[in-house]
Amino acid sequence: MDILAGLNPEQIEAVTLPHHSALVLAGAGSGKTRVLTSRIAYLIQKQGVSPHEILAVTFTNKAAREMTARISAMLPINIRGMWIGTFHGLCNRMLRAHHREAGLPETFQIMDSADQLAMVKRIIKSLNLDDEKYPPKQLQHFINGQKEEGLRPHDVSVYDTFTRTQQEIFSAYETQCNREGVVDFAELLLRSFELLKRNEILREHYQARFRHLLIDEFQDTNRLQYQWLKLLAGKDAAIFAVGDDDQSIYAFRGADTGNMRELERDFHIRNIIKLEQNYRSHGNILDAANALIRHNASRLGKNLWTSDARGEKLRFYQAPTDLQEAEYIVEEIRALHSGGVPLNDIALLYRSNAQSRVLEHALFNASLSYRVYGGLRFFERQEIKHALAYLRLVHNPDDDGALLRVINFPARGIGARTIESLQSDAGSSSLWAKARGKSRKLDEFVNLVESMRQACSGAPLPEMVETVIGMSGLKSHYLHEKDGEDRLENLDELVNAAAIFESEGDPLVEFLSHAALEAGERQSGEGTDAVQLMTVHSAKGLEFHAVFVSGLEEGLFPHSNSRNEAGGIEEERRLMYVALTRARRRLYLSCAQSRMLHGQTNYNIPSRFLKEIPEELVQPIGYVEEHAPAFEKKSPYRIGANVFHPKFGEGVVLACEGMDQVQVNFRRAGTKWLALEYANLIAI
Repeated sequence: MDILAGLNPEQIEAVTLPHHSALVLAGAGSGKTRVLTSRIAYLIQKQGVSPHEILAVTFTNKAAREMTARISAMLPINIRGMWIGTFHGLCNRMLRAHHREAGLPETFQIMDSADQLAMVKRIIKSLNLDDEKYPPKQLQHFINGQKEEGLRPHDVSVYDTFTRTQQEIFSAYETQCNREGVVDFAELLLRSFELLKRNEILREHYQARFRHLLIDEFQDTNRLQYQWLKLLAGKDAAIFAVGDDDQSIYAFRGADTGNMRELERDFHIRNIIKLEQNYRSHGNILDAANALIRHNASRLGKNLWTSDARGEKLRFYQAPTDLQEAEYIVEEIRALHSGGVPLNDIALLYRSNAQSRVLEHALFNASLSYRVYGGLRFFERQEIKHALAYLRLVHNPDDDGALLRVINFPARGIGARTIESLQSDAGSSSLWAKARGKSRKLDEFVNLVESMRQACSGAPLPEMVETVIGMSGLKSHYLHEKDGEDRLENLDELVNAAAIFESEGDPLVEFLSHAALEAGERQSGEGTDAVQLMTVHSAKGLEFHAVFVSGLEEGLFPHSNSRNEAGGIEEERRLMYVALTRARRRLYLSCAQSRMLHGQTNYNIPSRFLKEIPEELVQPIGYVEEHAPAFEKKSPYRIGANVFHPKFGEGVVLACEGMDQVQVNFRRAGTKWLALEYANLIAI
């Protein structure tokens, strides 16, 4: 097939670049996936590059599968030698191949987030620490954050007793992981990076092999991911990075748009190719998005355009209450659906999950089918995690996390006191090593696992899964459970997944790794005909005929937390940009003057983002005129006024927003936004 057929001039320029590094700024709906796959096909077909010389990085396994399928359809050759996958998936592949050099057992297992949290809880308990002072989830976040910065426990800066204890927990956690032969997601990347950094022979091997490195969603890379890519890129390598700094919305995960600037400098990027022609949205939607994002100062800059029609104006509704906002949205959805728009082509976006309750209630009362996007993934469902834990024990009985998950599920009379006693006796040994002989019930559990291991020995993978589901008692348990039918169907599907799973090594080890990697991803949006409800973060990468962006109020969107964070408002504006560019034909914006959140009624002013969209692009609907003056009342504080706060002390007013909020620079506490209703400020 003609690889360049149907591409626009900028896309052709990107696909046919000579052998040097490049940065492709791909705007929303500009065909970046097609450019990436076409580039790979062009390298192989037109430039004679071997698939073995190509490494392509995506951010989801789904994207990797789609890319592989597209390339296979474009080329009449076998591309199995090509490395295509996520950062975690590729690092897992590298560590499997070089486990000795990486200091890992050959059959190391990957912990998902829940298993990691369980281990952190065990560490806190073993160190006799107060889990209220040292919350497990915060410590999990701390450990992952340190690893993503490339730090080991001995590298962590210690400022006080609290950080010293965090460091000790991190150290104990690492020791436990090494003893059990397990790794978490952050460890996959860090250990792979350390392997390449210290092993010159291995590094030179991969640098010689991978002469073409292609990275999707480059704006979402964190510091360690970029450093890993730099180690893989030899002198003759060409990096082809595709991304959009205007859609960088994962700073809370460590994503760093500064990587784009560093890429320009480190790899001597000669020119940035901009893909600005949009194939998704009507012109008015794009003009609104362009006008909004231009308010961000730190961006590389581009301007989306379309050869399609101008389309309808954006509709804006300002409701007196959140209930009336929800009623308006429901009526518009009904009208769209009556006009022939499928419900699953309508998305209802919000900034915070807490906003969904009133929207769901309105949809339910209207008998409109809806789906909250981002529910539990297949490999995160309770029954699947139980089955996988048994499989992990079949593979490695020293896996304490797996053992603790199923030691008393289904219930077999092994109580918390028995488990605590077992953990106390185990010390530095595995729980399995100390389990036999402690009690009759524990002996029965050990015998059960041993029987499963024998029954699974040498069996095909699907037979192993089926054996474990039966012998463990899971099948019998869910047969007698009130809502067990769906869970049994999921267990049957796990057997099906095993039957179609392809592996190149130990099938059980690779299947368990595959399950852990899949569990680390967001769920896709396929489903029955139902309105799609989701946060704006979840909407990235999706598109719909009609999009509703609700709750456009100061403090909600942009979120109040963003005001006290460096670059916080710009990140929120990028999030709004993502929301706008999800719409193909219809875009609805709405806000409420009063909203019930967290049990309190909040009175709000419209989001600043609404003011950043040109008036000529917007059609106001149902504006309640008598409520308008409420937004124009003056603050009781003037800029420059001296004030006192009971907690933060003395400060100076920097900015005012109506009757609701002021920004104050406190001498001791720095700059903060305060809600006047609760702040108890005193003028001095």
